[in-house]
Amino acid sequence: MSMILDGSNGVTFNDSSLQGAAASPFGLKNRIINGDMRIDQRNAGASLTPTTDGQYTLDRFQVYISQSSKFSVQQNAGSVTPPAGFNYYAGITSLSAYTVGSSDYFCFVQNIEGYNIGDFAWGTASAKTITISFWVRSSLTGTFGGSIRNGAANYSYPFTYSISSANTWEQKTVTIAGPTSGTWTTVNTSGLQLILGLGVGSTNSGTAGAWTGSSVLSATSATSVVGTNGATFYITGVQLEVGSTATPFERRLYGNELANCQRYFQKYGDYEAVGVAKDTTAAIFSYPLFPTMRAAPTLTFSCPAVDRVGVALTSTTGSGTLFSADNMAGTYATVTMSGMGQPCYPASSSSLTASAEL
Repeated sequence: MSMILDGSNGVTFNDSSLQGAAASPFGLKNRIINGDMRIDQRNAGASLTPTTDGQYTLDRFQVYISQSSKFSVQQNAGSVTPPAGFNYYAGITSLSAYTVGSSDYFCFVQNIEGYNIGDFAWGTASAKTITISFWVRSSLTGTFGGSIRNGAANYSYPFTYSISSANTWEQKTVTIAGPTSGTWTTVNTSGLQLILGLGVGSTNSGTAGAWTGSSVLSATSATSVVGTNGATFYITGVQLEVGSTATPFERRLYGNELANCQRYFQKYGDYEAVGVAKDTTAAIFSYPLFPTMRAAPTLTFSCPAVDRVGVALTSTTGSGTLFSADNMAGTYATVTMSGMGQPCYPASSSSLTASAEL
């Protein structure tokens, strides 16, 4: 049996039957990863209060913040019923009534790797139109803002959307004609950023509906979520696709989407790896990384004060390095120990994180 694969329509078989892109794991249309907010490797559903600009929350989504601790992010915060067909959402809750200054910014962001937008042909006369769609629910109503920005942060398209009913799931769509100018990376660095404003001052805002050769995070005078204590902003079903029409959300197999996330971040928790004594003060533990990561990752390793066979450690943290910069499928972490002359195992509470985020 033959078939035709189309990124927008799905799979068409030779008997003319169609498996729609929304149902097919081969659809390849949604350039957002974890748009249905299923995967939360870092926090496992726990609440996070961001304190650092660029901090990651649910997988592939990070925050841009000019001030710390102004809102929390949690998978399924508030335990409301998600829109039909979804089980998870990212829940953002304002922690104060903060007055946004002219240079302030608070945003929920996904960076999209350049390899995943190469077919957009942005920056050329053949630039393709894209459509962004998502489900949103907020305790606030009004005009909200966001932006598409290139990886170099010097070319942007601010946009707006309206929330008309408080505490009600509404689906929003934004269609944007592709830019014929600007630099749009098509390798393994940031190709573009989808930015949703939660409160952005005038310095980082711009007129909605037009491309501009500058860095803009949101539309002028958009609603500020952080301006109201206890305000909520919940979002799921985020999709960015080629074309002028929003199509049904592309549902990918859980294992496939987890692997997509693990290209950028992997976490081993409660993991037992065989350790080999390096000398009388150190042992080496090997942790495989799969799938291959976007770039050589930054590694963080921790282990308990006593290992599995009862040998006391002089340090509960260790350094991590790659076996080879050309082979990102293997790593090792070295833990300083108070004398080892035998193989050992880190305790089950040992952990390793590897980050190659954009």
